[in-house]
Amino acid sequence: MTATADIHSYQPRQGHGLPHDPFNAIVGPRPIGWIGSHDGAGHRNLAPYSFFNAFNYVPPIVGFASIGAKDTLRNVQATGEFTWNLVTRELAERMNASCAAVPPEVDEFALAGLTPLASQQVTAPRVAESPVSFECRVTQIVQLTTAAGATVPTWLVLGEVVAVHIARRLLVNGVYDTAAARPVLRGGGPADYFEIAPELRFQMHRPT
Repeated sequence: MTATADIHSYQPRQGHGLPHDPFNAIVGPRPIGWIGSHDGAGHRNLAPYSFFNAFNYVPPIVGFASIGAKDTLRNVQATGEFTWNLVTRELAERMNASCAAVPPEVDEFALAGLTPLASQQVTAPRVAESPVSFECRVTQIVQLTTAAGATVPTWLVLGEVVAVHIARRLLVNGVYDTAAARPVLRGGGPADYFEIAPELRFQMHRPT
């Protein structure tokens, strides 16, 4: 670890030397992977993942990382399906309730006061209250490794989006209005979240 008057530098394997690991605050704010799944035996699961994003356009592929072999990972391994549901400011507290550490048989939809909604192309449930959701089929599940090749107890789940559902109020002249949905994003620290607001929007066109 080195430091100058202007720069704090460190090697993660040697520790960051700060009150809280800055990594997930720097890579942020991040979209929340609010993942719906089931175990194939009638038990529903809903859990938020802060390591989530889109990885391909055609076909659309999204992915989330399960740090530890959690219920969602076991469910998608068993069924090959999951849903993603947009977390809005209105739903933020219920999203937070759904991340409680509870036994696999506990239904987080019921725990958070949410309505499970049947999907059209997969059997995993969606969140009826969410204005946007994806139905996904698993394409890959990859256990991460270090640069030296050692396995890490984290699994990257990638899924092809096979159905998309958007509340019509978020389509302005046919264009999806990101800010109008008031999406909630995960920041750093133990409790930081952010909301996208319309007044913060700016535009840049690609160079020709």
